[in-house]
Parts: sequence; structure tokens; C-alpha cells
Amino acid sequence: MSFSNTYDTTSPGSAALNREDLQDAMSMLAPSETPVLSSADKFKCNATFVEWGVDKLATPSSTAVSEGADVTDFDDKFESVARLGNYVQKLRRSFRVSDLQQAVSSVGPQDIARAEMKGVKELKRDVEKTLLGTQDRAAENGGGTAYTMRGLGNWLSSTGPSDVPSDYRTPAGSIHGSGTFSETVLNNLITSIYRVSGVTNSLTLVADTALRRVISDFARADSATGPIRQFTAQQSSNLIKLSVGQYQSDHGIVTIVDMNPDCAPDTTNKDTGYLLNPDFYAVGELIPLGSTRLPNLGGGERGYVDWTGTLKVAHPGAHGKITVLS
Repeated sequence: MSFSNTYDTTSPGSAALNREDLQDAMSMLAPSETPVLSSADKFKCNATFVEWGVDKLATPSSTAVSEGADVTDFDDKFESVARLGNYVQKLRRSFRVSDLQQAVSSVGPQDIARAEMKGVKELKRDVEKTLLGTQDRAAENGGGTAYTMRGLGNWLSSTGPSDVPSDYRTPAGSIHGSGTFSETVLNNLITSIYRVSGVTNSLTLVADTALRRVISDFARADSATGPIRQFTAQQSSNLIKLSVGQYQSDHGIVTIVDMNPDCAPDTTNKDTGYLLNPDFYAVGELIPLGSTRLPNLGGGERGYVDWTGTLKVAHPGAHGKITVLS
């Protein structure tokens, strides 16, 4: 005996007129945080090549001066002054919605305003990826090479870049690029940064996921006795915290924040980390992030969002870098 059912979608058929149940909500699953861009000080750029000066003090001396000795030698107090610089980079995301799509009722909705908002989020992630990148700077040449900013991964090097004097490069002791990463290694990196600045720093470690997990295990394992785990918790609490948000060393407190995994320089090993001194990096903006609508030529609303700016690493020696875990 036949009966009306929900799976007979033929026409004519009992399910041909069943209504859809489309929820008036939409979920987006993608990392959207931009910790480097968001935490950096901002300044206004006035040219496509942004420059800043660096200087250093002379090496301390304990040489004694004889009584009655005249001053016959004079120091050039500005012999160590150098100029660093970075090009700006322009980034852009376009968007367009047809006139019919703009007119119909849709979840979201899928209209020009939502397209513009999504473009802004995507552009901020583009900026974050560029700041974290390993690319070198480049000048526009009118033949296909666009202005490109130097990323953190290129600035923080003990052997370069070639335009950075050796006195102002990131010391090799502030970079972990080989061997097993451990708590001792992290402390050595922090100490190396301290020996450059002489200041007990409050650093920020922007860490990708694999590096973050290794740091969370610090102080819970001992190579001599084997794995150990000790917890102190209130009896009324059922929560045991296994993550590390701050690491206190002999030369400063390190705040650990998650790197956006989609913007990380190494999305394969996921082990990159930058030890950043907030006082010695900033983001300059020649054209602040903004949206521009273009004329509707009949097919629908359209436009783009763009940003032009650069990364200022005031002193590469004030920072550190981690690129491998083992």
C-alpha cells in the first residue's frame, strides 16, 4: 500500500512541496586573529621607503688616566650611527555581488556589505602574513616587481640582511635554528636579548602551534628523572591548567601568544616563533586600511579594500627567533 513520504522528490510526488529548513545563520571556520599587527605601535609613513637611525654606546673601558695627563685623543661619538629602512607594500582584496544577489533574500546575508566585511578580515590576515614572512624588501621597477616590505623572518638574522651593519644584526645567540629546543635554549635566547639591550625585557613570544605545545610542557619534565607532572590546585576546583601564558625568566617575563596558523611562515612544521620586544618594532601606514566602492556598470555592486604600509624593526638585535624544534 503506497503512502506519502518525505523522500519521494519526483514531480509529481509527495515531497515536491516540502519546505526547506535553512537556518538564518552562517558559520565561518578560519583563524582571524592578527597578534603582530594588532599589538604593534602604528605610525604614519610619508614615502615609499621608510628609514630610521640606530646608534650604540662604546665598549666600556677601565683604563686608568695618569695624573696630569692632557687630552690628546678625541672620539667620534657618531661613528657608529647607521640608517635602516624598509619599503612599503600594497595589499588588496576585491569584492563583487551581482544585482540579483543583492536583491534576493539570503542567509548571512550574501550582500555587498557582507562581502566588504569579509574582504577587510581577509586583508588583515594578508598584512599579518606579510609581517611574519621571510621575504626580503624590494623596490618597484615598473616591470612587474612591486614594492615589497622585508618581513620579520628576514630582519632577524645574524648574517644579514647585507644593508644592516653587523653591529645591529640579531646575534646568533638570539636565534635557534638547529638542535633540540628546550627550556634551557629558551632561557639562553632571552639572556642573549638581554645582553644586547641591558634591560630586563617584557618580551612577547608569537608562537606557532607545535612550538606552543613544547613550551606548555616546560617545567613538567626532567631529563634526569624522566617525565614528571606536578600540579597545585584548589580542592574546590576541577580545573587543571596545562597551558603556559607567561614565562618568567632571569631576564624578563615572556608573554606567549598564539600565531595565526594560516599566516605562519612555516605551515608544514608549525614550529616558528618570534621573541619580540614591543618597544623595538612598529607598523607604518602610508595608506590606512580602507574600502573603496567602484561604479556599478550594470552587473552589480563592486569594490575593493586595500592597505599600504611597512614593518619597522627599530633594532634587529632587540628580538629573537625560533625556527626548529629538533
